Amino acid sequence: MSKQKSRNTGIEMALRRLLHRAGFRYRVHRRPVEGVRREADLVFGPARVAVFVDGCFWHGCPEHATWPKNNADFWRLKIETNRKRDADTDERLRDAGWLALRVWEHETPETAAARVISAIRERR
Repeated sequence: MSKQKSRNTGIEMALRRLLHRAGFRYRVHRRPVEGVRREADLVFGPARVAVFVDGCFWHGCPEHATWPKNNADFWRLKIETNRKRDADTDERLRDAGWLALRVWEHETPETAAARVISAIRERR
């Protein structure tokens, strides 16, 4: 697990390039809300949009999640805990006036960028 990248993944970098090219500026790997120990991959402060790029395996993608056969109980607990934490994060941000956007690693960067741009423009 320690060998898996949690920052600057391929999809995250491609998304960042597209958003920057489109003229959007953001903070990288920041906590959007003080007192909430959750770090977003991209933070758009003035619009109050936090973007999380989630891996299909680690966050239990409904389309691509796989359940390992070895040590199955451990992995099921790990992934379910991640899902619960993601839901809790989304709720905490919503309560603080933020929008949490979840981007799956299987999404194309163009599709993800379009969703992010649309959300930012709606909240301005």
